[in-house]
Amino acid sequence: MTLLVPLYVHPAADPAAWEALVAAAPQLYGIVLNAADGPGTAPDPAFTAASRTLRDAGVRVLGYVDTAYGERPLGAVTDDLARHRDWYGVDGCFFDRVAPGRRELRHCRRLVRSARERGADTVVLNPGVHPAPGYARAADLLVTFEGHWTTYLRSFTAPSWTARHPPEHFCHLVYGVPPALTRLAGRTAVRRGAGVHCAVPGAGPNPWTQPPPLATAGGTP
Repeated sequence: MTLLVPLYVHPAADPAAWEALVAAAPQLYGIVLNAADGPGTAPDPAFTAASRTLRDAGVRVLGYVDTAYGERPLGAVTDDLARHRDWYGVDGCFFDRVAPGRRELRHCRRLVRSARERGADTVVLNPGVHPAPGYARAADLLVTFEGHWTTYLRSFTAPSWTARHPPEHFCHLVYGVPPALTRLAGRTAVRRGAGVHCAVPGAGPNPWTQPPPLATAGGTP
């Protein structure tokens, strides 16, 4: 069980949150760096320094790229990829809001191919639900759940095709988790076939403003 941590807070606003991730480096699959719903329009020295520190600690840094469910042009996506690489030296990318249908799979494969061509060693796709089976072959890691803890407990089901892939190929991102239940959330992810997860207590429009308590405490599920 490892942690993929989206941390959508500025390093200057909460330096302790970023320092906690450095201390938890052995637990981490990676950290999603999101300067401004992407790389932003100019390099941010605070994010450059945070990325360098994490990478020096052996943490994989993934640049956040919004695909807008296939609505963003390929050129806009590749521009984001290039800025992430040039400004923050990221190791790969986190494609967010990925359309999950078969019809959009061809476009998604083009995005992944473009990311690989631009030096992305790791590509994570986040449809937030179980997509068509072909998406699993396109990505290094596939986020098949992103949502609130109560939804995760009550409504999650995994289609049969997921059994053809190892658990470390899947990730569940869960927010609104009571702090006392974060270890339970990790164990639940394992039982549901996900070898990578993140469980945070935050909620609202941006629940990813703090690292998970496990990363802060240096514990394991």
